[in-house]
Amino acid sequence: MSTKKVKYNDGWSFAIVNSRLAEIYFDKKYGVYSHCYVRRLEYKSKREQGIIDEDIRKCQFTYRKGHYFDKLRGIKTRVPKPEEVFPDIKRWRSI
Repeated sequence: MSTKKVKYNDGWSFAIVNSRLAEIYFDKKYGVYSHCYVRRLEYKSKREQGIIDEDIRKCQFTYRKGHYFDKLRGIKTRVPKPEEVFPDIKRWRSI
C-alpha cells in the first residue's frame, strides 16, 4: 500500500466504484468524500457519454469499510466524517 497523496480540486466526476458507474465528490482538503451510483441511461447526449467514457478511464475505486481504494494508483484514503466536510451540518442536525 502506498502513502502517496493525490491532489484533487473541488467538484465531482464520474468513476467506477465497486464495479458500478458512480458520481464521486471530492474536495481539495479531504479528497474523495462521497459517491452515488447512477445509471448510464440518465445521460443521453453524445457529449455526456463521451465525458463518462473519459472519466471512468481515469477514476476506478473500491469503497469498503469507510475507505476508498484507488485501483489505478494503489492509494487507500479514509473517508472524512460529514462534520469535517460540512461544518455547518451540526447546526442543522439540532433542528
